[in-house]
Amino acid sequence: MSPDQAYLIGVDVGTGSARAGIFDQTGKMIASDKHDITLWREGADIAEQSSSQIWASVCGAIRGAMEKAGIDASLVAGIGFDATCSLVVLGEDGRSLPVGSSGDPERDIIVWMDHRAIEQAERINATGHEVLKYVGGVISPEMETPKLLWLKENRPEVYHAAWQFFDLADFLGWRATGDLARSTCTVTCKWTYLAHESRWDPGYFHMIGLGDLAEREFAPIGQRIVPPGTPLGKGLSAVAAAELGLPAGMPVGAGLIDAHAGGIGTVGAKGEPEKNLAYVFGTSSCTMTSTRDPLFIPGVWGPYYQAMVPGMWLNEGGQSAAGAAIDHLLSFHPAAGEAEKAAKAAGHSLPGWLSERACRSTPDASQAVMLARNLHVVPEFLGNRAPFADPHARAVIAGLGMEQGVESLVALYVAGICGIGYGLRQILETQDAAGARIERIMISGGAGQDPLVRQLLADAAGRPVLGSRVEEPVLLGAAILGAVASGIYPNIVTAMEHMSGTSGSYLPAGGAIAAEHDTRYRAFLSLQHVAREIRNGVSSRT
Repeated sequence: MSPDQAYLIGVDVGTGSARAGIFDQTGKMIASDKHDITLWREGADIAEQSSSQIWASVCGAIRGAMEKAGIDASLVAGIGFDATCSLVVLGEDGRSLPVGSSGDPERDIIVWMDHRAIEQAERINATGHEVLKYVGGVISPEMETPKLLWLKENRPEVYHAAWQFFDLADFLGWRATGDLARSTCTVTCKWTYLAHESRWDPGYFHMIGLGDLAEREFAPIGQRIVPPGTPLGKGLSAVAAAELGLPAGMPVGAGLIDAHAGGIGTVGAKGEPEKNLAYVFGTSSCTMTSTRDPLFIPGVWGPYYQAMVPGMWLNEGGQSAAGAAIDHLLSFHPAAGEAEKAAKAAGHSLPGWLSERACRSTPDASQAVMLARNLHVVPEFLGNRAPFADPHARAVIAGLGMEQGVESLVALYVAGICGIGYGLRQILETQDAAGARIERIMISGGAGQDPLVRQLLADAAGRPVLGSRVEEPVLLGAAILGAVASGIYPNIVTAMEHMSGTSGSYLPAGGAIAAEHDTRYRAFLSLQHVAREIRNGVSSRT
């Protein structure tokens, strides 16, 4: 087929759903579909999913998107997958193994947000091993080696029965093609693979208690590591093709972590990836900064070589809870139930409904900050990912009165969004000090689609926020992998330049609004600092 006839499929597996998008070679989305997936929660720390259910949802989403697009499957040139950085545990022949106390083998995934391995992460950090330099100096319990160590210590029968431990994006590539190759994105960002040296470090695994993986020459976690977009195997296997409703042999590109797919879908839009911060604002938030040379920034993950943009180093920050933090924050308010019903009746999400009310109450979006004048939120409900790498940090809400009406709920919502923005500003200032200054924020993710949110983030962070030309830049990033695997474009950089673009620019306000955000930011830093002092003081007495 000629390039102008070719279509591409991007698949994104997030925390709550699997989505598929059909794109043409210019990056225009023709159709999309979504299928929900189950998340099992136990307390604050445990989160599990099912790889078989996820694959079934992927199949349903692709079939649904193809039906909506109304194109023949023979016109699809390639497919790419992205997914959350969750740990899939499979036994011989790919059978699922239970990762938790339920004993249910269907629950074979430890989800990215799962924090069961905090103790293991702290022990790993205490080693001070050299590879920790490439995760901002401190490994997170969200990463995979602490989770593997937790499995070995708490579910040894499962650990030793495992044939493969996959990052979810790599599992999807294997399930589609039978190829066990891992992406440099997944294993470098979440598994401590040293991509700049093209090797695992055996000494690290021996030191932390996972030496058996080194002794097995890393067969369970990846012996062939390839750049994102590399064609996997011989394309879609006959079995996978029948399940997906696509031709066997279709090229499949090695995958990406979901946030990094959002980066690929946005950061190259201006042709200056090193000047653009990829900011994915969804359930969690992720910041991704590309540099020509490696920069070691305390509390910011990386530098990772070629984890996103070929030939460049990546530093990654963000927070474990962003959109989820806003949802949780709003749930505390006495008017939340009433507002939820009104939002549903109007066909909106609760945050979207509150955003609309905030905009109606002020002359312009930047003025909305004044609705939350005496209310301050540090939304660290699931800890601080960056720049402190502190999973024990918790949220602070200051200035609450006894108001119970919807107006005070609107104020709480605005204060929460500002808190997200100040956390972003803190990461940017930390990176600035290390020499990684960016000029603009390229936003993607479901929670970042709202115009009020984008303006408040621009005002709070003090940098322009640019939206994506396409509605679903994460899906576009996955489709770009298919474009490269199929040969439509020779590499990711070229594909980004041809398939991505910007739409809508939100400039930070000046004058009194900028001064208001400066004051609020100082309050954010003070509350964050005092909360840490209180927690450390209490901990020292127990």
